[in-house]
Amino acid sequence: MEKTYYLMSVTLQTVFLTAVFLLGTVAPNSTAFAEAPVIKTEAPGFYRTRVGDFEVITLSDGTNQRSVAQQVQQLYGNKEEIEDSLNRSYPGGQIETTVNAFLINTGSKLVLIDSGNGKMGSPTMGKVVSNLLAAGYQPEKIDEIYLTHMHGDHVGGLVSGTERAFPNATVYANKTEADYWLSESNLNAAPDAAKRTYLAAKAAITPYITAGKFKTFVGNNNMMPGIRAESLFGHTPGHTAYFIESKGKTAVLWGDVIHVAAVQFEDPSVTISFDSDTAQAAKARQQIFADAAKNSWLVGGAHLSFPGLGHIQANGDEGYTFLPLD
Repeated sequence: MEKTYYLMSVTLQTVFLTAVFLLGTVAPNSTAFAEAPVIKTEAPGFYRTRVGDFEVITLSDGTNQRSVAQQVQQLYGNKEEIEDSLNRSYPGGQIETTVNAFLINTGSKLVLIDSGNGKMGSPTMGKVVSNLLAAGYQPEKIDEIYLTHMHGDHVGGLVSGTERAFPNATVYANKTEADYWLSESNLNAAPDAAKRTYLAAKAAITPYITAGKFKTFVGNNNMMPGIRAESLFGHTPGHTAYFIESKGKTAVLWGDVIHVAAVQFEDPSVTISFDSDTAQAAKARQQIFADAAKNSWLVGGAHLSFPGLGHIQANGDEGYTFLPLD
């Protein structure tokens, strides 16, 4: 009798557990606890690091898509090698181009290096101000803005419509750069396809000129304690890098020294159609690469994948390897 009871108990227990399993995992009309709407928005694009006592914050302006074929046509060098490098790096055939700006908190001043596209770029860009706010800083608190150069993806964010996006900031640029892009005679002489760059620079800078908030400097220049400008002409006539130095640490924010990491680190001689002087641009890139590798500087680029910061190492006689920050 006891044996029969035991067998019945085991059988009932087995039936019960099997039913629970089927109801919990197989029933086609059951409601899963994991159901939720897809969240399509991105997290804010900012990244903080330290250079000595200074805080350096990357502010993403967004990204843009282009095809490998388009990029190959814009790069000057051995086309077969360029295409091979791009196809290996982007097997899907699409390249996502990054635009970064950088905020420097020195402890006494807030300095912005470039401003992104603003409304002058594609709809997927123009996010510098929103990411500045997400990082905990207000546009009206920016003291100074240093421009690497005056292409639209670096100056467009200076304005919101016709108003200054950074109402209390003074904007600084190399004099050669300003004279070139703000020149009416250069605008009038430029081919139609290039006029938009001149017009973008004028639209972005004019409100600051009117307010007495635009200044120029000549050549290499100490902007303030811990930040100095160094000429890296070539990409544009007055293209400039900014060195951030504190407590024996150095970061170089080099603007558009490099556009396509998959190709130009490996072969710094490769240039791009956006360079005003391709020979000088290649020379400037090779020099800053060599110096950065030798001195173990932290480097930051406008078109390096977010957060756009890392170190470079020499790789053979002429090539380099980029080591992004973790």
